[in-house]
Amino acid sequence: MPDPLMTTEPMNMIRILLVDDQGLIRQGLRALLELETDLEVVGEAENGQSAIALVETLHPDVVLLDIRMPVMDGVAVTREIGQRFTDTKVLVLTTFDDEQYVAQALHYGAKGYLLKDTPSEELAAAIRAVYKGYTQLGPGLFEKAMPKVPTPPTNPPDGWEQLTPREKEVLKLIAAGANNREIAESLYISEGTVKNHVTRILNQLGLRDRTQAAILAHSFLR
Repeated sequence: MPDPLMTTEPMNMIRILLVDDQGLIRQGLRALLELETDLEVVGEAENGQSAIALVETLHPDVVLLDIRMPVMDGVAVTREIGQRFTDTKVLVLTTFDDEQYVAQALHYGAKGYLLKDTPSEELAAAIRAVYKGYTQLGPGLFEKAMPKVPTPPTNPPDGWEQLTPREKEVLKLIAAGANNREIAESLYISEGTVKNHVTRILNQLGLRDRTQAAILAHSFLR
């Protein structure tokens, strides 16, 4: 009979897609990441267009993405993944710390933004954190993103009182970083119903996207 103290849960491998136009960078990243027992590199792409095709076929957990690339840059890739592949997280890894790049990447759904001089052990930790839904920013990048973050309103917008209790539940989960699938599972409703709720919330409150909805929820939902 096996000793229950010796049994362990199977390791949950984090599947990673590397996207960088420099082959040497991809090779180096693969070598570093595959030293980690819980990280698996499942594919590589040299431009954004190839990256989208591989996300569609490989369904990686995390896309490790450069920001400047030919054919389709990292911001466009992040936007496309955010719209089409909500279960895949994006972590930008680049040499460019331009304020606009940082703000746009985060706006379109990137869960992290790091520079390529990040130590390998910190990169591995960031991948694990992003996989779990946390946001990771390299030193000094939070300040670069902040000017682009809208100031929370002091009064609820028109339409707030017309939100149903269910819509406020959805809004609260959006603020917690949940995607449509996670909201559906939490509230025991279909993803289609969640999408309908999100659309109505945005229209009712005159909001552009989920980021604005999350900011509003943090301000007025307790």
